[in-house]
Amino acid sequence: MKVLVTGAAGFIGMHCAQRLLARGDTVVGLDNLNDYYDPALKHARLATLRPAPQFRFERMDVADGAALAALFAREKFDCVVHLAAQAGVRYSLENPHAYVQSNLVGFTNVLECCRHQGCAHLVYASSSSVYGGNRRLPFSEHDGVDHPVSLYAASKKANELMAHTYSHLFDLPTTGLRFFTVYGPWGRPDMALFKFTRAILAGEPIEVYGQGAMQRDFTYIDDIVEGVLRVLDRAPAADAEFDKLNPDAAKSWAPYRVFNIGNHSPVGLMDFIAALETAIGRKAEMRMLPMQPGDVQATYADIGELQSWCGFAPNTPVEQGVACFVAWYRDYFGIR
Repeated sequence: MKVLVTGAAGFIGMHCAQRLLARGDTVVGLDNLNDYYDPALKHARLATLRPAPQFRFERMDVADGAALAALFAREKFDCVVHLAAQAGVRYSLENPHAYVQSNLVGFTNVLECCRHQGCAHLVYASSSSVYGGNRRLPFSEHDGVDHPVSLYAASKKANELMAHTYSHLFDLPTTGLRFFTVYGPWGRPDMALFKFTRAILAGEPIEVYGQGAMQRDFTYIDDIVEGVLRVLDRAPAADAEFDKLNPDAAKSWAPYRVFNIGNHSPVGLMDFIAALETAIGRKAEMRMLPMQPGDVQATYADIGELQSWCGFAPNTPVEQGVACFVAWYRDYFGIR
């Protein structure tokens, strides 16, 4: 296939592009290389992709509708993996307009291009953040997600609604993937694992929010990518048996689905830190802080729908995944 991967210089985008290339697909990677965090890391990720002869990079912003339409018209993509977005829950409190431009305007442009160019399947990144104020665990796609607690979460829920509209109106197969706390080598510097590792190795205290009582369904990057590719290879079809009198939030009469991708095994933040201390071989000095606006107490993925759909369940233990990240971090920054 010829696949467009937006956000190809990002954490998940780079890993997905690598796997697509490894199996023989042609990949066009798109990214605007913004400075939300150090662009040097983004360039380094791209450097891992450039040797592949079937990879080509386009520096472009998905919010630029005209440029994106020209790219689609020229390349005639079979499928799209849309991962470009303004990420971060806390940053959405500081710069909401960035989320409107990237996550709403940009996503509209991607939908329009897929519609007009006859794309066979659009797979896009949603987030566990859509569950917002929900307290019933584990989080299930069958539950409503109408109470977001950050603009980032609201933008991802909006993406799901927008995708459903295009699936219904234009018969565009779309699949949204609700990622749960993705971590691993080449991860983002604004995520806890990266910040904790940097601080511990520098002998500085780490900031532990929620007094350390939070739980997260940490999901290793290789498991995320496996799920993305399996879902990409099976486009949803219209469900003639969908009951509009008793609608199921996880399904539709249109060619539309959403799935959780999580490790379905929530880990306490203090246990996560303990795994990191073991991997580094050094104890962390902790500064305990209250919960931040937009944060939630716990995340926990019900992955029954994903397993039924593509026969896959993430299962990398957090101790193994954290050790892999630390090994990458030491190598990338030349720390022994």
